Amino acid sequence: MTIRVLLADDQALLRSAFRVLVDSEPDMEVVGEASDGAEAVRLARDERADVVLMDIRMPGTDGLAATRLISADPGLAHVRVVMLTTFEVDEYVVQSLRAGASGFLGKGSEPDELLNAIRIAAGGEALLSPAATKGLIAKFLAQGDGDDDDRDPGRAERLEALTVREREVLVQVAGGHSNDEIAERLTVSPLTVKTHVNRAMAKLGARDRAQLVVIAYESGLVRPRVE
Repeated sequence: MTIRVLLADDQALLRSAFRVLVDSEPDMEVVGEASDGAEAVRLARDERADVVLMDIRMPGTDGLAATRLISADPGLAHVRVVMLTTFEVDEYVVQSLRAGASGFLGKGSEPDELLNAIRIAAGGEALLSPAATKGLIAKFLAQGDGDDDDRDPGRAERLEALTVREREVLVQVAGGHSNDEIAERLTVSPLTVKTHVNRAMAKLGARDRAQLVVIAYESGLVRPRVE
């Protein structure tokens, strides 16, 4: 199956470079280009995109607002957003995860990293490096980025719907571990881990693993380590 990719960045030169790279792969194709967030949302719907490479900072409707619009639209529930950022450690990255993005990627990443990111997102996985999960998310999400009003106080209560094993798996997911790593840590099969992850997502109303990470930190199930 061909992965349908939408490029959203206000820099035409960068979009062109991404298009050449993506279109060179046999399992993916660029189905559209957008120079602002509003256009990205429209094209995501019209072109039936699977993955949107979304720049955080764009004129008009920025990538953060566009991601919220995509996540809130039931007709775009299948769309995965990968945020593009100049700096990996950026509080906007955490806001984008809250908005529904599946992860983020630095603009200075290697070509293979970009292509791998698209495949990971299209497969429903979270594109969160261990460093990002343990450092950036812990710092801005759990310790607070100056705005507690958008926290969901009911999330801690919603965790009560999880089984003990599902909670254990959620903690491991929040630590940035893959299914294989979690399976080894808990002495179960990767398929069993995947089942627990999917059940936790369904019970908590999470779009993907990235949202599970957000919920784990915002609910207080996982807390940042004090450096």
